Amino acid sequence: MSDLINEPDASRLIFGLRDTGYNVKTAAADIVDNSIAARASHVNILIVLHETGRKVVYFGDDGEGMDAAGVHTAMRYGAPVRENPESLGKFGLGLKTASSSVCKKFSLVSRKAPDQPLAKLSWDLEHVERVKKWEMLSEPVSTDEEEMFEELCGETGTLVVWENCDRILSKDFEPGSTKEQAAIKRLADTLGRHLSLIFHRFTDKNDARERNVEIMVNDSPVVPWNPFYPKRSDQVLPEKKQKLVIEMPDGSEETASIRAWILPHRRDMSKDEEREFARISNRAQGFYVYREGRLIQDGGWMDVFGTPEPHTSLLRIEFDFGHDLDDAFRVDVKKSRILFHPDLEDGLKALLQPIYREAGNRYRRTNRSATAGTNTVDHSSSNKNIASTPNAATATVNSADATDQTAEVTNNLGAKIRIKAPVQSNVEAGHVHVEAVETIHNGDLWQPAFRSATEDGFVPSVLLNKHHDFYQKIYQRAAGNGFAVEGMDLLLWAFAVAEQNNTNAELEPIFEDIRSEISGNLRKLLRNLPDPEPEELSEDDDQ
Repeated sequence: MSDLINEPDASRLIFGLRDTGYNVKTAAADIVDNSIAARASHVNILIVLHETGRKVVYFGDDGEGMDAAGVHTAMRYGAPVRENPESLGKFGLGLKTASSSVCKKFSLVSRKAPDQPLAKLSWDLEHVERVKKWEMLSEPVSTDEEEMFEELCGETGTLVVWENCDRILSKDFEPGSTKEQAAIKRLADTLGRHLSLIFHRFTDKNDARERNVEIMVNDSPVVPWNPFYPKRSDQVLPEKKQKLVIEMPDGSEETASIRAWILPHRRDMSKDEEREFARISNRAQGFYVYREGRLIQDGGWMDVFGTPEPHTSLLRIEFDFGHDLDDAFRVDVKKSRILFHPDLEDGLKALLQPIYREAGNRYRRTNRSATAGTNTVDHSSSNKNIASTPNAATATVNSADATDQTAEVTNNLGAKIRIKAPVQSNVEAGHVHVEAVETIHNGDLWQPAFRSATEDGFVPSVLLNKHHDFYQKIYQRAAGNGFAVEGMDLLLWAFAVAEQNNTNAELEPIFEDIRSEISGNLRKLLRNLPDPEPEELSEDDDQ
């Protein structure tokens, strides 16, 4: 043997690889990764506690399965790269390092055709320690394993067996006792909850982004849990900003996608709804990163923003990338975290800063809504004034489409100009021209819109952002002074309709930037102005 060949000590390394940062939940998820990579439709996990205290975990799937040569290859530390680059497996280590992090012996039993015999190989860490070399065990398939294969896999597929599970529970119990049984049940429940998040795109039959996979833990189905609660949350990042071009180390470019969700405040949900669907907490805010549809990081700001704090606990960022970006994001062995390049951190901060600020405003809205409840800002006078001034210079609305939120107008730039803006029908008659809303998510103070009290007859209008500091700190203070409120309303309406009367598809982004800059400057100017105190909000007796 060449002096330059320096093979690692088998015993030291195989035991050292137990401590690569896995826990039972992340280790189990790595085994499920392999099942999905094998095109399984069903994955069954069974955690068994025997009366003697012996613990065995079975993972069975109905995937493509392997012959004896395939099992030998899969059990190699650093297995060859998979043929499918989109596979959830990445380093060829997951099966081995994940399994050994929990147990001292693990076996792989598989077959790819019903008429083939079951192939089996095992790693026993204590055996490696005794013989001091990388030697697997080739043992006959036991009756128990045959029965479990038939029950959990079917005719073909793969069965992973964890035995000698010395790290499956975080504390020791009397073997087989009631307390140990309860601990195993809690583990199964916790594992199911973890997998419901990690693989929610696969287990959700209504999510077409990934193929459907049914996962069972101790005979209980894993119910998908979508951390963004899309039924009630607002996706606030404009579609045109949802694609990110990432430069690779070799100079090539790949694309990632991003969406931003602001969840409802817990005060706007029942306790049961919040617990089941939203799970609001400091830890749950931040980036949710998906690689090939599988969640690999849940929560945390990854140095894009600072330490999580309550005011931004409603904001969750959905970040997607494929295998082509693995090198750019430095995916770790456990597939549980990635790293952003500093340049990408800066770009994400600039992209998300208005939304981050808006999420903080949303969080504070409970107190502000209570304030507004006793001091409602009345915009009715402004609406009457505008409605009675038909000669104001505005765009003429030829048609409006509420489905794609566009309107065709005739304005100062010509006829048949198509504008993208909120299109709202059946608006309450006294609120058509000016209305304060909670649906402006980009941080702007105002937004041009086309609105109608019926199904047609749309007119240029303005929506005001209730959560902007200007509305909360200036409008609220002026609520008792009808002339002040009307003056601000008319000014912002005039800005909005002037934009609609002088824009087209090419100029729209410029007007959006102007709105954003004005709104941002107002926030900065009002940063040190406190929210109004209750005594400041009493109505003016002279009005």
